[in-house]
This record gives sequence, structure tokens and C-alpha cells, in this order.
Amino acid sequence: MGKPLPMALRKRVAAFVDEGHSNREASRHFRVSPKFVNALMKLRAERGSLEPRRQGHGSGGGKLAAHADFVRQRMAENGDLTLDELCVDLDERGVTVHRSNVARLLHRLGLSHKKRHSGRASTSVATSGRRASIGSGGANRSSTRP
Repeated sequence: MGKPLPMALRKRVAAFVDEGHSNREASRHFRVSPKFVNALMKLRAERGSLEPRRQGHGSGGGKLAAHADFVRQRMAENGDLTLDELCVDLDERGVTVHRSNVARLLHRLGLSHKKRHSGRASTSVATSGRRASIGSGGANRSSTRP
């Protein structure tokens, strides 16, 4: 996302429009888009300020923020819950979400949904040290001509 234009430019554009010039004239004069001038004048009418609006997502935490304690409690009761099982539990509470949203919530809470393996990998079976050959054994050999 781009940075907002400087306050000095915003003030000059607003003053130019206040002098009686149109928004299109202001956009040509200051070499900005007409949409910027229109949005700037609308912003000043609504908020009384030329300060840019905050960019990005708010700090609300989404629709799962209110259910964070419930998810934390469910994970404490049964740490082997899958994302799909948590989605079903949340659906029973009236919250329909995708499993990726639940995964992001778990990440924010510092929890993991991945199951732990109880043992090590088997070391009793030896693996072959030879490399597999590609193609038939003698097909690529060059023949000698007399």
C-alpha cells in the first residue's frame, strides 16, 4: 500500500479549491489524480481534518477475537484437536470460519494444532547405498566400429 501524500500538499490542494477552483483544476495544477482531490475534500467535510485515514486492518482482531478464550480452553482440554474439529466447535457456537482463520488465531495465541509424534523414525531397516541407474544397462554405450 502506498504512503499518503504529505500534509503540506494536502493543505495547498484544499486551499486552492477553497479559492474557488474546481477539483479537476486542482488535480491538474498540483499533478495529482482527480480522485485524490475528491476524496480529500470529502474527507475534510466528514472529519473536519485533512489527516489521512489509517491504512491497513484495524486492531480489532477479527471475528474470532471474542472466542480466543474458548479456543485456548479447548486446546488445553485436548491438544490433539485438528483445525477442522475446532471449526466444528466454533460452528456450534454460531461462528462460521475457514480453517485458515483458526490457524491464524492459534498462531497469534502461540498454540499449535499439529500433533506430536510419539516415537522416533525406525532405524532397523537399512537403506541401500547404491544409486539407481536410469535406462537399460547397455543402451547408452557407444559401439566400436572397425
